[in-house]
Amino acid sequence: MADHEHGTMNTEVQEKTYAGFLKASTYVAAASISVIVLALMFFG
Repeated sequence: MADHEHGTMNTEVQEKTYAGFLKASTYVAAASISVIVLALMFFG
């Protein structure tokens, strides 16, 4: 088994991926809320 020291793994790619996921999730949530609000304004 390879020697591994805790805390030495490069996590730069994972951090960028997670930041992109959070940004996309925020946009999707905002768009969903906007669609619901507009639907309530026009049809409610």
